[in-house]
Amino acid sequence: HPDEQGPWASFDVFQIYSLKRVVSYSIICLSLLYVGLSCGQPLQDQDREYVGFATLPNQVHRKSVKKGFEFTLMVVGESGLGKSTLINSLFLTDLYKDRKVLNAEERLAQTVGITKNTVCIEEKGVRLKLNVVDTQGYGDTINNTDSYKCVSDYIDHQFEQYRRDEIGLNRKNIQDNRVHCCLYFISPFGHGLRPLDVECMRALQDKVNIIPIVAKSDGLTYDEVKKKKSRILSEIDKYRLKIYQFPDCDSDEDEEFRRQDMELKRSVPFAVIGSNMVVDVNGRRLRARLYPWGVVEVENPYHSDFVHLRNMLVRTHMQDLKDMTHDTHYESYRAQWLCKSQRTVVGRHTRKRFVLVPMILVNFFFLIDEIILIVLNKLLIE
Repeated sequence: HPDEQGPWASFDVFQIYSLKRVVSYSIICLSLLYVGLSCGQPLQDQDREYVGFATLPNQVHRKSVKKGFEFTLMVVGESGLGKSTLINSLFLTDLYKDRKVLNAEERLAQTVGITKNTVCIEEKGVRLKLNVVDTQGYGDTINNTDSYKCVSDYIDHQFEQYRRDEIGLNRKNIQDNRVHCCLYFISPFGHGLRPLDVECMRALQDKVNIIPIVAKSDGLTYDEVKKKKSRILSEIDKYRLKIYQFPDCDSDEDEEFRRQDMELKRSVPFAVIGSNMVVDVNGRRLRARLYPWGVVEVENPYHSDFVHLRNMLVRTHMQDLKDMTHDTHYESYRAQWLCKSQRTVVGRHTRKRFVLVPMILVNFFFLIDEIILIVLNKLLIE
């Protein structure tokens, strides 16, 4: 105040305000300096205690990306269910450029054959070697008895080849051609599983991860798809068939991942559609099927389960499928092989023992005969 007397009377308002700011900044700087000096030693101790093994995930990630990934996918189902089209839609590639479609007369003489196509896909620096195994001629003949045996033998052959490579001398570059996943295509025109479907899934259930697929679901209404899924699941339980079971979510997973996991589990069996055509829909270019009544979008979750299937195969459960193949199906095959080998060795030793005992008895009787002859000769001489 202008009339106020005291030590601040000679200072105006602006000078007093500036002095307060200087004092405040000085106090703050001194406080920060004190905190830095008091915390400097613990920070050095913390750096001294840091070992560095927390970077191991980064090392594994770099090594895995450099090496690349392999995945073998098998598709099983009769011709005309859209297996090739679905694979092309899933991985945005064209695996069957030179494929020839057989006519009815050529199919009469056709047998079940296994064809393997390999394509290398790269996305954002990550390389994937995709092997697609197709079962041509499956379920196309009048008599389909044991038509799935060719498929089962192929899976066993890949297990056996991996086992031999695993015990060989050169284990550095083992090619893993084991089938990690089997997409089993079910016809949309029946009421549920056919006897051939039941027998095939029963023959493969302990050898590969089976994922049932309702093919060409755009030929069914929403209610028909829902009823067909329910019927297929009930028959799977009725015949005690084993299909791929999604693992439970970890406790540290976020809510979004849990929601996606629940949607995947509710989508089994996946009702899907595929298309090789890229069309323009409302200014967007996407894979779809054109009909007189409208457009069916492949990647629209309201039209099919294609997006859920792709997310499961590629984004969320590809590694789990590979782990299940190695830890469960391959180990089961390996254990059966070891048991069979042990029985063979035991049987061989048993046969040797049974052969050895008669030979000893024969030699003993020959020795007795020789002794008797010697005694008789001596008696005759005397």
